[in-house]
Amino acid sequence: MAASLARAGCVAAEEEAAELAATAGSDPALLRLLTDRRRAGEPIAWITGRTEFGDLTVRVDPGVYVPRWQSLPLVGRAAARLPDGGTAIDLCTGSGAIAAALHAHRPAARIVATDRDDLAVACARANGVEVYTGDLFGGLPATLRGQADVVVAVVPYVPTPELRTLPRDTLHFEDAIHYDGGPDGTDVLQRVATGAPGFLRPGGALLLELGGEQADVLRPVLECGGYGSVQTWSDTDGDVRGLEAILR
Repeated sequence: MAASLARAGCVAAEEEAAELAATAGSDPALLRLLTDRRRAGEPIAWITGRTEFGDLTVRVDPGVYVPRWQSLPLVGRAAARLPDGGTAIDLCTGSGAIAAALHAHRPAARIVATDRDDLAVACARANGVEVYTGDLFGGLPATLRGQADVVVAVVPYVPTPELRTLPRDTLHFEDAIHYDGGPDGTDVLQRVATGAPGFLRPGGALLLELGGEQADVLRPVLECGGYGSVQTWSDTDGDVRGLEAILR
């Protein structure tokens, strides 16, 4: 089975074969079905119903965005900004992985999430997240306005012209709306940056995952929005992966 997965292009074929076998149990027909789904390119998290995100095992339902390990530094930075007993807002929560991870770091804090997709909201709720249906800040309780210590978001930020460079299976199975950030990838990022001051307290932090030159595009937006101390971080290859800004 691992060999057939490898021939289909699965990089971690041995590990994925073990996951599929564990999911199928003692049912060989089910195992063949699950293997065929994976060979066709369906995300393994949709097939097994779960994925690892740091130290957590997160439920991921079919159709829901699969959290990536590349978002873990974002979680760590957000947790460092979140006081015990504080409040964080996680936008475009998907499966609720980031909200759940923040709760693991700060169990006494209130972590509130939103997503506009009903499938994602149901999945995040199944992962124990306090989640509301709405586009970005839409749907959040009005009592959160001006109260959040942290707003964190992994929103669609792939520039529309670059969608074609994503792995073929990604857009074959997943909805492009999970990735498409507009012409330069900052359409949703800018909406988050302009909306967050209504919910952050003074001194609260906005943390965004992004890439390329998008941090430079956002800097004027952040300056006009009342943020200071704008910093970015990079991955091990030196590519910018995220931005952190403090509301003055």
